[in-house]
Amino acid sequence: MQIAVDAMGGEQAPQAVVEGAIMAARNHGAKVILVGDEERIYGELEKHDTSGLPLSVYHASHVVGMHESPSLVVRQNRDSSIKVALGLVKEGEADAAVSAGNSGAAMAFAMFILRKLEGVERPAIATFHPTSEGTSILLDAGGNVDCKPVHLIQFAIMGSVYAKLVLGKENPRIGLLSNGTEESKGNELTRETHAILKQTRLNYAGYVEGRDICNGNADVIVCDGFVGNVALKTSEGLAEAIGAILKSEIKKSLRAKIGYLLIKGAFANLKKRVDYSEYGGAPLLGINGICLICHGSSSAKAIMNAVLVCLKLAEGGFNQHLMEELDKRRELLRVSHKNVMKILDQIKEKIIH
Repeated sequence: MQIAVDAMGGEQAPQAVVEGAIMAARNHGAKVILVGDEERIYGELEKHDTSGLPLSVYHASHVVGMHESPSLVVRQNRDSSIKVALGLVKEGEADAAVSAGNSGAAMAFAMFILRKLEGVERPAIATFHPTSEGTSILLDAGGNVDCKPVHLIQFAIMGSVYAKLVLGKENPRIGLLSNGTEESKGNELTRETHAILKQTRLNYAGYVEGRDICNGNADVIVCDGFVGNVALKTSEGLAEAIGAILKSEIKKSLRAKIGYLLIKGAFANLKKRVDYSEYGGAPLLGINGICLICHGSSSAKAIMNAVLVCLKLAEGGFNQHLMEELDKRRELLRVSHKNVMKILDQIKEKIIH
């Protein structure tokens, strides 16, 4: 298995990306293709002892800026590091791609180069969140700001399959993120989606609130990309704030410092569970290939873990399993927006009568 890594993507690229690739190769034997400006990549590689490591470099002449328009980048069709990395997956020279660069561009190129799986209208970014009972999955975490009910239904299916294959959940509980658990809550999008999901054979638990993302009440949390990205960034900010507050409080007294020493191991375990770098990145579900989108400020550790996640998915034949599971739900996947509205009208008519 070989993983193509966008060496130029991210706020700390190429230094952190190259270092992370070296860690994956040295510590885990991962074969990595570093894609990007070869002069800069080789410059970073020279800072480390890489003799005997399964690393290679593939030149790409352009770098996509973090604030560039994804649609404009795709139309310009330049040989960017993101595009070239995904092209290697398309040609079979790599088994998966990793990028900490412009997530919108990564998603756009993934759909343009790898194409979507049959029946999937919108791919979704799936992120892991620690819970008191283990881990939950939230999607979409930022790929699709504006969604229709059919898109959220497909997210629910893909999230259910992902939780089954990766988390080992035989029958994952699915929750629809809303502003309350009551039937009257939500907006037009969530109410319409809620009505449809109740009619499916998915293990739908109903509406969930923001706090349910981390309390274990659902294994898969479904929402549009706007809400999902806000929830994701809020969780990250809260984890960082709690860490900073704890450090400040511990420094205030000798008693607090002694107490910290006694429970230092527990704090270390907590930090590990809430640290996004431990999860590597977020897979883009619904494309015909494996692509992991990483945090823009990804460290070398995060890049290493992203490579390892890709290896796990590729070696386990994740996409093949995903297609097989999706095929079992083919009829639901074929539900168009028009059909969704028709079903909603039928449900409303039953309620009226």
